[in-house]
Amino acid sequence: MNEKGTCVVLAISIFAFTSGSAKHNITISGSDGNAPTVKDLSDALTQATGVPQPSQKIIFKGKSLKEMEESLSSYGVKTGCKLMMIGKRNSPEEEAELKKLKDIEKSVEQMAKKLEKVDGELTGLKNGFLAKDLQAEALNKLDHRVKAAAEQFMKILEQIDAMSLPENFNDCKMKKKGLVKTVQDFLAQCDRIEACISDHITKIQSKNLALAE
Repeated sequence: MNEKGTCVVLAISIFAFTSGSAKHNITISGSDGNAPTVKDLSDALTQATGVPQPSQKIIFKGKSLKEMEESLSSYGVKTGCKLMMIGKRNSPEEEAELKKLKDIEKSVEQMAKKLEKVDGELTGLKNGFLAKDLQAEALNKLDHRVKAAAEQFMKILEQIDAMSLPENFNDCKMKKKGLVKTVQDFLAQCDRIEACISDHITKIQSKNLALAE
């Protein structure tokens, strides 16, 4: 029970029928102790059937479950309920393109971790976690790493842009659009970190000049 006294369902078993004759008995759990959502069900159906989320139409008592973040209980879905999922798998050709995009996504995640590390080290420098006489050199090294990260993100963006997808590859096009947005956001973050480093270097140089005078 939560503070309001309502029951939070942590796991729920559902009988889901696909548009064909296949029947799947699916057990799902909510994330972080929350009630299972439509998205949790959709993800489970993707695992069970191979039908991607954008191609799914989940129906319960004649109503389509469209709001991904809504809890299943809000639609009256509970253990033992029967739902129907209509949808089709992607073609082998589209799956191959999706795999390429997923591989690119992994590269983006790896670069993002490196950028996060640089940002953390910069915060440490700004908070005085390094002797002042060593800060300028450390900042220059961080600047080099940020520029290298930005260059890699640009190469990844060019790689994504170079992918030519057929008009009917809807899942690929959605994935590609999301990746482009993600990479552009990281490039903007690189610019912000570079500007912050430059500003900090300028402040150090100004202080050194003042001391020399």
